[in-house]
Amino acid sequence: MNAEAQKRAAAVRAVEFVRPGMRLGLGTGSTAKHFVELIGARVRGGLDIVAVPTSEATRAQAMHEGIPLTTLDETPALDLTVDGADEIGPDLVLTKGGGGALLREKIVAGASARMIVIADESKWVEALGRFPLPVEVAPFGAEATRRAVEKAVAAIQEPGRFSLRRAKDGHAFVTDGGHWIVDAALGRIDDPRAIAHALAAVPGVMEHGLFIDIAQIAIIGGQDGVRIVER
Repeated sequence: MNAEAQKRAAAVRAVEFVRPGMRLGLGTGSTAKHFVELIGARVRGGLDIVAVPTSEATRAQAMHEGIPLTTLDETPALDLTVDGADEIGPDLVLTKGGGGALLREKIVAGASARMIVIADESKWVEALGRFPLPVEVAPFGAEATRRAVEKAVAAIQEPGRFSLRRAKDGHAFVTDGGHWIVDAALGRIDDPRAIAHALAAVPGVMEHGLFIDIAQIAIIGGQDGVRIVER
């Protein structure tokens, strides 16, 4: 199986966890797209669920699929969120935010009783850090915030390289929430909890892409089939 087939296989398995009447969080990204498509087919077949999307892109896809949508203001407690990840560590600590939706993704996951992360086997890593860690920041004072983020990380480990994410037109990438993203290329994150704590304390940081103690189950599609890892 190639990577797309592995993602699809993981999404197919995740659908098995969905029950009628559930309130679902719908993730963002290439793997989550498969899940949203599959859930849409189930809804058209009679499945009764309601969902909260984690991005405008997912909202558009869900509406196209005919999935009933709600908001966290209307439905503040969800049963299950299914989302992808850029990296998954053995303890199910995640790096997320490659698609720029980390703030909404974390809010939705935090409102859910359970989170399932789905991915192809390339996302399973021994230690986080190969994928740059997204840090969502306020546009105001973004360079000062970037420097503060670098200093906070440097107090814990080698700081690596920190760069403002750019859109295709060369301007700053803007999230659905109107924020910017600093990508921290750290190479390896040996203490995710310490990094998460340090980043959360920096003024101007709206959220970071470390998801700790949030995902309970990982469904990994691989060459030899699908495996499930539980925390």
